[in-house]
This record gives sequence, C-alpha cells and structure tokens, in this order.
Amino acid sequence: MTRALILGGTADASLLAAAIASAGIDAVYSYGGRTRAPADQPLPTRIGGFGGASGLADYIRRENITHVIDATHPFAAEMSRNAIAACAQSATPLLALERAPWDKASGDRWIEVADVVSAAAALPDSPACVFLAIGRQHIAPFGARPQHAYTLRFVDPPDETPSLPNADVIVSRGPFMLKGELAMMRARHIAWIVARNSGGDGARAKIEAARMLGLPVIMISRPQLPDRPRVESVSDVMQWLGHRTCLGA
Repeated sequence: MTRALILGGTADASLLAAAIASAGIDAVYSYGGRTRAPADQPLPTRIGGFGGASGLADYIRRENITHVIDATHPFAAEMSRNAIAACAQSATPLLALERAPWDKASGDRWIEVADVVSAAAALPDSPACVFLAIGRQHIAPFGARPQHAYTLRFVDPPDETPSLPNADVIVSRGPFMLKGELAMMRARHIAWIVARNSGGDGARAKIEAARMLGLPVIMISRPQLPDRPRVESVSDVMQWLGHRTCLGA
C-alpha cells in the first residue's frame, strides 16, 4: 500500500498534491514552516521541521511512509540533504521533483556567483537601486553594502524592520508577470538585480524584464547536493508512484 510524503512549499509541490489527491493516493504534505500563511492543500498537511535527518527517518517509520518526494525549493539544501540521509536510514525510496535551472540567454548580463555573500560582494561600490529577489532569510550579507537603495520582495510581511539602512519592502506572492516586473523596475529605477537560479516559470519574469531593460543580474547558483533520482514533471512522479495523470508538469 502506497503512502507518500511530499516535502513541499513550491508551486510544483502543490500541483503534485492535486494529482496525488485526484488519484486517491494516501499521502501527507509537509511544509517547512517558514511561510506564515501556507496555501491550502487537498491532502492532510503538517507544518514544521522534523528534527534533522534522524527525526525525519523516525517520522517515515512511524507514519509508514513508503515513498518520499522532495519537492522543496531548489535552495532548500538542508532539507534536501536531510531527506537523502533519512531515506537512506529508513530504506525508503526518494525522488526529487526539481525544476530545471534557468539558462543564460542572448542579451542576459549575468554575473554568476556561488552564494549570497559573494552576491553582495559583486555589487558596485557606487550607490545604486538594487532589487533583492532572494527571500527574507538571506538579506543580512547586504548590510556590508549600505550605500545602495534596496527593494525587497517577500511573500509575508517581515517580523521586524529589515536590517538594511535603506530598504523598501514589497509584500506579494507570485507568479509575477513580465508587464508588472517591467513597471516595478522602471518605477523604482532598478539598476541591479540579485536573484537565485530557482528555475521554473513563476519567477522567470524578472529575468526576462532584466534582459529587456539591459540590467545586470547577479545570479546565485544552486547549492550542490549529493546525487539522487530526480524528475522535472508531476507526471513523472505519478509514474514513479505507479499512477498516470493528465495534469501537466
């Protein structure tokens, strides 16, 4: 009897939850707990951490989980590493549902860096208007570059005022459209963009807008993870679970 655990929090994970619910598969959807108002899911849902790899392995055994699908954000490296270790400890099959990263296209002005600290260091010395599209957990390194005017975009209102001396917060949930991204960047005189290479369509518009406006993008590469089975579509996950679906990737 199949009982799946979806490690979620992404649009892809929500599509997978809908497909699994439609197929009548027994499953649990897990949120990491960082989003204060997570989207409703058509499956039993839990919110919060597991207590590391060993805690996740204990949960898998206790809840009789037969399959784990890691559909977390491509930059949720700690959770993904814990999933790899926990599935190894519990001898449970693991599959990653992971969107392909964006590829640099003609006209893109990317500066590719390894992490957020390197991204902050890559900004110019002269003051500029910078759009930080990296989430609220990752802005601290930019405190070392206080000369810039930052635009921050978060899914939830921040718990406290951002530590940057000159920052304006936009609270909005994607997907974002090209027209809106162009308007925002023009209105705020954005000159630099800092983004993570998340891939997918929901956040692609800012990359396309930067290309059209000729703006440089400091692109943070994905963290390196141990090898694991991975697919890019919901239908591939459903086949792995032994079911077919008409829902798209």
